[in-house]
Amino acid sequence: MSSGSNGARRIASVLRPSIADPKVCRSCQETLVRRNYSSAAAQPSSESTSTATTTFPVVKPVYTINAGVALSRPPQITRDLSQFEKAYYFYQKRLNERLALPFTKYFYFKRGTPADEDWKRKIRERQTAARDIGKYNAYSKDAWNDELLVGAVEAEPEHQVEMLVQDAEATVNATSQDTSKKEEIPRPFPRVTEADQKNDQRSLNRALQRTLYLLVQTKEGYWRLPSSPVEQDETLRLAAERTLAQTAGVNMNTWMVGFHPVGHHVYNFRYPRVDKANGTEHLGEKTFFMKARIMAGQADLAANTQNLQDFKWLTKEEIAPYVLPQYYSNIKNMLAER
Repeated sequence: MSSGSNGARRIASVLRPSIADPKVCRSCQETLVRRNYSSAAAQPSSESTSTATTTFPVVKPVYTINAGVALSRPPQITRDLSQFEKAYYFYQKRLNERLALPFTKYFYFKRGTPADEDWKRKIRERQTAARDIGKYNAYSKDAWNDELLVGAVEAEPEHQVEMLVQDAEATVNATSQDTSKKEEIPRPFPRVTEADQKNDQRSLNRALQRTLYLLVQTKEGYWRLPSSPVEQDETLRLAAERTLAQTAGVNMNTWMVGFHPVGHHVYNFRYPRVDKANGTEHLGEKTFFMKARIMAGQADLAANTQNLQDFKWLTKEEIAPYVLPQYYSNIKNMLAER
């Protein structure tokens, strides 16, 4: 056995212990050792070629940060009652009439006086001292029948108010010395305004029982909440205040609620915009919305700096058809239900 073959076998046993097997012939062991030598020699050449490759500049992905404003007008009146609520409250009034003590009329009206006769006349007409529960006698044998039929108007708030006003007018005119002129009691303002009837969505005097939000239309025709990019060294609150002044004018008395956003919207560009000069890749826009209230005034787009075309005051449900579906999905949870 030559010294070369013995050395090859020792090296094979060190590098590849699995090869040092009595069942493997010497020629095969020497072949495997040569392959290990060749692979080890080829490794430095691959490293040298990798260092010679050209390195490309790193592009930093960025988003444009915008400050948006969810400017709202709060509800001005209580919400509309459902049919069940109207019937329930009316039933409570009649139930209270049944549970109340009988009205001792002779404690207030002397028998045989004009006041007593007037009281008897009113009782014959409406059968109760209450003015807003319809014809109902709480002390008769039919007092149990205190519920209304479907379609009855006695439970409507407008009907109850009208009955109270008519009773007040009758009392005033009966005690008036001038019988030639009838005095009218001022009616409350209606819940449905003229702007509601005309569906004037630019008016703040509509949907008084709901919260309205300011929506603006861009020059491209898209509807969105007012927003603009945040400038350098500017907080979200300051950027939101500047956005309101630049978009809706200064003829509004507004109040910015808090210093933290109430929601956000992320818009990704279809194709990223690469800025080679700054080494950045603009992926889209991130808009953070601040909550604000309008106390007085009206929006005015005459001097806006964003080329806005129109504006509307809309409720939460009315906003959905105007904006994009993804946009509405991101802002709907920060809008009030009423």
